[in-house]
Amino acid sequence: MRVRPARPGDAETLRTTVSRAREATVFDDIGAPLLDVSAAGVREAAVGAECCFLMEDDDDPIGVAIAHPDDEGPEAELLALWVHPEHVGEGVTEELLSRVASALSERGVETLRASVPDDRPSVHEFYRAHGFDRRAVRRGPAGDEAIVVAEIETVA
Repeated sequence: MRVRPARPGDAETLRTTVSRAREATVFDDIGAPLLDVSAAGVREAAVGAECCFLMEDDDDPIGVAIAHPDDEGPEAELLALWVHPEHVGEGVTEELLSRVASALSERGVETLRASVPDDRPSVHEFYRAHGFDRRAVRRGPAGDEAIVVAEIETVA
């Protein structure tokens, strides 16, 4: 397995992989569609985010992480974290988070944040296990969301 920066040309391959995994969309951390899995949708996400990594196994994508630094201040938002269901528990998530944190750190980012459903204890536990702590709760389009944050050094 290897991790590399995602490129716009990865769009069709990623779309096909996600579709074969029976996912209708690439989900963001709150469980709402972040982008459609059309080639154009994936291409737009890869181009628009300043930090987008793809993990491959035998040249097939098995995971993706997308983050974007805030326009002002030392924070970035984790927009998407997806791992193919057949590769859950193989360290893919950890490697993707580590690469995102390293790339963001090089850009001067100090804190990574994500929005997660406030009523999903398993999601909170996942982020807690990866160094994130609850900062606040806000009303989001899918209900209450907890804002979780981690210092880049604890993620990398």
